[in-house]
Amino acid sequence: MTVQIIKFGDMLMGRPAGKDAFLLAESHLFNSLNEAEEVIFDFADVKVLAPSWADEFISGFKNLHKNSLSFINTENPSVKASLKTVLEPVDVSKYRRD
Repeated sequence: MTVQIIKFGDMLMGRPAGKDAFLLAESHLFNSLNEAEEVIFDFADVKVLAPSWADEFISGFKNLHKNSLSFINTENPSVKASLKTVLEPVDVSKYRRD
C-alpha cells in the first residue's frame, strides 16, 4: 500500500494535526491492512514537514502495525530533516549528568 502524504496537505505542521491525520488514515486506510503488506509513505509534493507532525503520524502507525514501512520522494530538505529527526535514535548518554 502506498500512502500519498500530500492528501493530508502540502504544509504538515503541528502535533495535533499529525495525530488527526493519523487517526483519519487509521480509520480509512490502515484498518484493512494485511500484516504482510508493505506500507510506503510517499512524500511527493509535500512542501513542509515538521518533526512534530511526522512523529505523530509515523509513531502512531508503528505503534499499531507491524508492517514493513518505507519512504519515497524524501528529497525535499524539510522532509529529509524531519524524517531524520523522527527516525534516528537519540544518544541519551550525551545528556547524562554524572
